[in-house]
Amino acid sequence: MENYEVVIIGGSFAGLSAAMSLGRSMRKVLIIDNQQPCNIQTPHSHNFLTQDGKPPLEILAEARRQLEAYPTVEFINDTAISVRKSEDLFEIKLKENGEVKAPKLVLAWGLKDNTSKIEGLAACWGISVIHCPYCHGYEVKNQPTAIIANGNEAFEYKKMINHWTKNLTLLTNGSSTLTEEQSQKIQSKGIQIIENQLTKINHQDGKVESIGLNDADDFPISVIYHRAQFAQKSDIAAQLGCEFDEMGLIKVNDFQQTNVKGVFAAGDNATPLRQVANAVAKGSLAGVMANRELIEESFLN
Repeated sequence: MENYEVVIIGGSFAGLSAAMSLGRSMRKVLIIDNQQPCNIQTPHSHNFLTQDGKPPLEILAEARRQLEAYPTVEFINDTAISVRKSEDLFEIKLKENGEVKAPKLVLAWGLKDNTSKIEGLAACWGISVIHCPYCHGYEVKNQPTAIIANGNEAFEYKKMINHWTKNLTLLTNGSSTLTEEQSQKIQSKGIQIIENQLTKINHQDGKVESIGLNDADDFPISVIYHRAQFAQKSDIAAQLGCEFDEMGLIKVNDFQQTNVKGVFAAGDNATPLRQVANAVAKGSLAGVMANRELIEESFLN
C-alpha cells in the first residue's frame, strides 16, 4: 500500500486541474482514472478560452503531457472501488492495482447520463443531442431545434433555448404537464408543442435527421436539447458519508470541501453547471484548498 499526500479519483478536466495546483505545490499526488470521461464522444469543446473548438480528448491529452513535467504527480489507469478511513488516512482499494492511501481525497469523477430510454439518443449524445447552449448553442444557432422536456423544466428550458433559435419545437414525450398559462405563453411565441410519445431518433453517424413519433409521421429536426437523468459514476462519495443535494450532486462549500474532513469534490459530480471551463476552475480550487489543509495541519503540529 503506497502513501500519497493527495489521491484524485477521476482524471478528466477537474481532476487534472486539481493535480496541476498540487503538482506545483510539490505534493505527492496520484490520479486514478479509467479513461472514460463524460464527454468522450463530444467532437468539440467550446466556451473555454484558448481551447475553443478543440476536441476535448485532445485538450485532456495535452493536459496530461503538461502534468508529466511535475515529478510528484503520478497517473494510474484503474478504477477506485472502495474506500475506508483508517486514523488520519483514507485507504482506497483499486480494481486492478491493490490499495493506496492518502490524508486528502479529491473526488473528480463525472456523471453517468441515462440516454437509453429513447432509441438512438445515446448515439447522438454530445454530437447533435446536447444539453448546454453555452457549450454548443452557437454552432447550431437558428437551426430547426427540438427540446425534449416536460412541465416546469420544459418551460424554463424553452425560455433559454429560444434565445439561440426561434425555429423551436417542444416535445413532451407524452401528455403535457405544463400549466395552461405556460402552454399559452409557449404557443404565443410560435412554438409548437407535440405530446406524442417518442419512438426513436433517426440519425446518421450521431447527427439527428428526424424523430420518430407514435401515431404520427417522423418529425424532421437538426438539433435536440435534452437534460438526461444522471447518476454519480462512483459510489465512493456515498461510502465516505458525503452529503448530496436534491439533484444527486455532492454537496460542497465555496472551497470545494465536502462535509467529510479531508475530502474535496470538483467537476460535474458537484455542480449543475456542466462546462469544461467550470470543471477546470473548480478543480484548481479543490487542489489549492487540499494543499492549504496540508500546510495548516503540518504547521500546527
